[in-house]
Amino acid sequence: MISEYIPVLIQIVVAIGFAAGALIVSVLLGKSGVRTRTKDSAYECGMIPAGEAQPRFSVKFYLVAMLFILFDLEIVFMYPWAVVYREAIQHSHVILWSMLGFVSILMVGYVYALKNGAFDWRK
Repeated sequence: MISEYIPVLIQIVVAIGFAAGALIVSVLLGKSGVRTRTKDSAYECGMIPAGEAQPRFSVKFYLVAMLFILFDLEIVFMYPWAVVYREAIQHSHVILWSMLGFVSILMVGYVYALKNGAFDWRK
């Protein structure tokens, strides 16, 4: 039974060895390089770097992105349901009501986000 885990153990040892080797080579080669002010400055397509390193985004941007991901993933869960629904005739009423419950919970979240102005682009 332990012989079945030998390939997994070999893979773990190789992965750890590769990570350690890459770190060691990086440290050895990194110390031999000469650091200058020009090399340490940020590269921006040949332009002189000006301003902050990262522009500030509004929290609204992240909220809209998270809502998009949330509702997008919920739609993905409906595909397997649609495929199985026609084939499961004896349990179709249970499957239908469970999906209606799922969609109703999703709609409650959508209405909550809508009432709180999460989809208002002008703010």
